[in-house]
Order: sequence, then structure tokens, then C-alpha cells
Amino acid sequence: MSGNLQLLTDTLAAAKAEGRAALIAYLPAGFPTVDGGIEAIKNVFDGGADVVEVGLPHSDPVLDGPVIQTADDIALRGGVKIADVMRTVREAHAATGKPVLVMTYWNPVDRYGVERFTAELAEAGGAGCILPDLPVQESALWREHAEKHGLGTVFVVAPSSKEARLAEITAAGSGFVYAASLMGVTGTRESVGAQAQDLVERTRATGTALPVCVGLGVSNAVQAAEVASFADGVIVGSAFVKRMLDAPDHASGMAAVRELAGDLAKGVRGQA
Repeated sequence: MSGNLQLLTDTLAAAKAEGRAALIAYLPAGFPTVDGGIEAIKNVFDGGADVVEVGLPHSDPVLDGPVIQTADDIALRGGVKIADVMRTVREAHAATGKPVLVMTYWNPVDRYGVERFTAELAEAGGAGCILPDLPVQESALWREHAEKHGLGTVFVVAPSSKEARLAEITAAGSGFVYAASLMGVTGTRESVGAQAQDLVERTRATGTALPVCVGLGVSNAVQAAEVASFADGVIVGSAFVKRMLDAPDHASGMAAVRELAGDLAKGVRGQA
């Protein structure tokens, strides 16, 4: 294992050694601006996040709910490009020394060029990619270049995933497994539900050594604590984006995401 994939692996292992789940935050690049997005990531890390996923804004985000769609629209109207995503990764990682991944749909990567994308992401200090719509059986080209550049490949499993598919995904992935807590799009929920715990248990039953991290629906410290009781990581996205969308001004938005990260960090430590 090389590159910042090792940093990601070590960070998740360190959280486990502390007897807690890792806190993984998601923020889209270019929202509210490229500079503002970088600042937001720094604030989330300052608040207590262990890992950050940088979203590559997409015009047709099939997995994302209305909150992240709104942020993506703002970023796309601002002219965000893949180069801005790479800059976001580079500056956020350089400033914090923490693991930063990119979450993207496959189409932009395919159009950009897999070798070019993986080389640039590694050069920027990225730890890897989460590719929610890339089927594992069609991922050989991506994985070849990701491994060449020391990048992790995080696949998404869902409550509908059958045992054979879970085994295939855990065998092919690296870094961690992203367990979608429910069927549907991203967004905050009143309850994360029992489906998530069942999915974590079924994923671990494949015998994988990869951490299993749960996303979709977590928005507060109580929910984070609930998920942290059975998962290796808690992934929060829409709640951070909503804090920024609802903030009356830039400074308030930055303070809001730092405060939320602090609350969630307490949650994953059982201090909520």
C-alpha cells in the first residue's frame, strides 16, 4: 500500500484503536466558491472530522438528494471544473495533513481520462475515490490505474446488495466500504434505521478486513452515536451542506460547519 491510501487506512485504524468510529464528512468542491469550499473543509477538520470526501459536482447526481443538488448547481454555475476539484484536494490536504478523497460519478472520470484523473489526484495528495455508480465488474481499468498511483477505491453497498455481490465488492475495494444506510438518495433522516446495522453485519460477514462506514441520513450527534455503535465510520454530507445553505453569511456558514463537526465528533465518541 502506498500514497495517501496508507494515510486513510492509518486514520481509520487510529479511530478504531481509540474505541470509536471515524467521522467522515462530505462537502462539494466549488461550493459556495472554490476558495469557500476549501475553507469549509478546513473548518470541518478543525471541528473534529477524521476524513473528508470532496464531491465532484455533477449535473445529474442520481444518488444525491435536493440539498446536495442545490450545492452542486451553485458550484456548476460558478464554473467549477475538475482542476478545481484537484486544487481543493491539494490545498485541504496540504493545510491539514488529513486524508481527503474524491466522490464522483463515473462519467466525468471516463471523459477526463482514467490515467490523467488518477495521476492528478495522487499528485494532489488525494487518498482515493468513492465511485457510487461504477459497477465492480466494470471497474478493472479504474482499479489498475488507482493501484498504480496508490489510491483507494471505495465501492458502495446497499441494503439490496446480495451476499455474492457484497463479497465481490469487498474483495475489489480498498480504503473502506461505503454502506448506504437505506435505499434512496442522500439527505437527512429522522432515523437511520435497523437496515444499516444489518448491512454492516452482512458486509463484515464476507470476511473483509476493510472498515465498514455508514452514510446517508446522519445529521446530528445522537444519530452519529447510534451509527458509531455498530459501524467503523460515520459519513455525513447533507447536514454540512444544509448548514452552509441556511447560513446568513459566509462567516456564519464556516462557523456552522465547524460547530456541527464538533457535535458529530462527540457523537462518534459516545459523548453526545
